[in-house]
Amino acid sequence: MKPDFFIAKRYLFARKSHNVINIISIISAAGIAIGCAALVIILSIYNGFDSLVKDLYDSTSPDLLITPAKGKTFSTGTAAFDALRSDADIASYSEILEENVFLMYGDNHTVVTAKGVDSLYGRASGLDGYMTSGEFAVWEGGSPRMVLAAKISGQLGVNIRFLTPVSAIYPSTTDTLNIFNPASILRTEKIFPAGTISVDENFDGKYVFMPRDVLGRLTGHDDISSVEIRFVPQILTSDGIVPSSVQKNIAKALGDDYVVRNRYQQNESLYKVMRYEKLAVYFILVFVMLIISCNALGSLSMLIIDKKEDIEVLKSMGATKQRIRRIFRMEGWMISLLGIVVGIAVGLLVCFLQARYGLVKLPGNFVVDAYPVKVQWGDVTLVFVIVAAIGAIMAQLPVKSGIK
Repeated sequence: MKPDFFIAKRYLFARKSHNVINIISIISAAGIAIGCAALVIILSIYNGFDSLVKDLYDSTSPDLLITPAKGKTFSTGTAAFDALRSDADIASYSEILEENVFLMYGDNHTVVTAKGVDSLYGRASGLDGYMTSGEFAVWEGGSPRMVLAAKISGQLGVNIRFLTPVSAIYPSTTDTLNIFNPASILRTEKIFPAGTISVDENFDGKYVFMPRDVLGRLTGHDDISSVEIRFVPQILTSDGIVPSSVQKNIAKALGDDYVVRNRYQQNESLYKVMRYEKLAVYFILVFVMLIISCNALGSLSMLIIDKKEDIEVLKSMGATKQRIRRIFRMEGWMISLLGIVVGIAVGLLVCFLQARYGLVKLPGNFVVDAYPVKVQWGDVTLVFVIVAAIGAIMAQLPVKSGIK
């Protein structure tokens, strides 16, 4: 094999009798290098956005979310829920009441999703780290407080420094409608704003937080809508997910009347879209690499024609047809390998510079200033293997037809 490799290497770097062959070989290697660099960079950008979005959702989504299989609310006065409250592996257990309510502040109004929570929810959920003004507090002394998402606060024109309460309004389900005074059926709670929170665009235009007892009194609900559970870090997997065995045991203990979802299942459609987008981009770029590798096919075909005399000399020296084919296959594969190594190196360098210095900025207002990148060595290995396989196939075609 060593003589084969030596001859192939000489053909790769030696000057050909026709300069066009050198040019086409350089173009082939450069095209493969650019394609590999593009694959590494784009996949790393997707990984960066994927990690960013997951971190964003992971910081606001509980490890497990328990909701009723039917209906909107349920009671937690059972032995199964008592066991969850006393479980030492559970860092926080939060009972949530969620309902759409109408808010008024001065002349401004909007419909929001109100979440009724306890006084420890801000710290337990980590949402207290996303406050843009004020603090995450639903009680101050004996007075109820409201935390508003940033977009809702802007729509209503809320200023936490003003001594003006926000009016939360909800139609009563038990009172009789008075046609002479329709407004009498509306229940109202006046709550002072405690702070403004900003997480992402969807969150910022949807949620407000208030005491669960106050929201229950407003809506007439004595039960809750969901239970959010967060475990101690030792229980979670390396991906930050609850082990399936733990999830299944809790679901079994609660019974078929409840749905228990982990963090991925709570945002399943989002994760599926991101995974499919990355897969689609990968296949498109691999197809482009397939087209680029056709240059190597042409370069190798011309090299075989250029080296006809050398082939005859090798035959006269006793070289078999299989050995001669192996020499030129190795030559074609080395062109691809050179492009792969250079391309991956350039791609990794660009990713490092982007991660370190944020050279390419994101337009508009986003949670980060520059494109996030995260190199996953599994992606790099996959790029190397797939492009090398394409190079090997492309090297096989002209050799098989050109050397009889």
